[in-house]
Amino acid sequence: MNEQDWLANTFEAQRSNLQAVAYRMLGSLSEAEDAVQESWFRLSRSDARGIENIAGWLTTVVSRICLDMLRSRKSRREESIEAHLPDSFNSQENIIDPEQEALLADSIGIALLVVLGNLKPAERITFVLHDVFAMPFNEIAPIVGKSEAATRQLASRARHRVRGGKATEVDITHQRDVVQAFLAAAHAGDFDALVSALDPDVILRDDRQTGSSRITRGPVALANQVSGRAQKAAQLALVNGTVGIIVAPQGRLLYVLKFTMSHGKIAEVDLISDPERINQLDLSVLNY
Repeated sequence: MNEQDWLANTFEAQRSNLQAVAYRMLGSLSEAEDAVQESWFRLSRSDARGIENIAGWLTTVVSRICLDMLRSRKSRREESIEAHLPDSFNSQENIIDPEQEALLADSIGIALLVVLGNLKPAERITFVLHDVFAMPFNEIAPIVGKSEAATRQLASRARHRVRGGKATEVDITHQRDVVQAFLAAAHAGDFDALVSALDPDVILRDDRQTGSSRITRGPVALANQVSGRAQKAAQLALVNGTVGIIVAPQGRLLYVLKFTMSHGKIAEVDLISDPERINQLDLSVLNY
């Protein structure tokens, strides 16, 4: 086996791990594949005999590539890095192997994948490498161009944003029970259970609609609107520190449901699909 064949085989042995790293950082399978392929190009042009740890070298290289891609994405404003909507409004033609991407998103946790999009590029890289892949801070620091102390602070800020924590644990537990019951009833088409979860003066505001049609008032009208229509991709998450729902099929955030509680029932529901409005939300995961 010549050196180039050995190098190619060595790279292929690392491909799945590199793709896992890149996907968590970028939230897009096609972009992750591009980053991994670029890391191969750089390896193939390098003197591999001088690399002591090729696996570590490749992880570092693909992380730097992802960081550059995240920063470029933000500077171009083609999509918001604070509320990353990977391919949300694109046609299915633009998706490479949607089944594979759905499996990847599901294995990571759709809520975590969406919330990672709230982080700034350096925070996201640091969080993924340290908290997900257990890379030490002294190895992450050169990747993000910070001191080790500053890198620890990045991880701490990222961890706080991912975990949320604005409400007390008792409040979160109660809210989760109410919202989970609402979601389960919507899935099952259980009209009575839906109505029982709603305040008598409940109101739904839907930014996908225009004019008066965007507002639904009363538990019966709202239950009629959502009964049996809940999307399978709907999952609980923290929205501005309280329990809400994100709908993200295959990891692509379509909209967020923000709830306001009153006396143990849902009093207000805001359906938010506009990317600029989502960008202003503080999204975090439950039980991270």
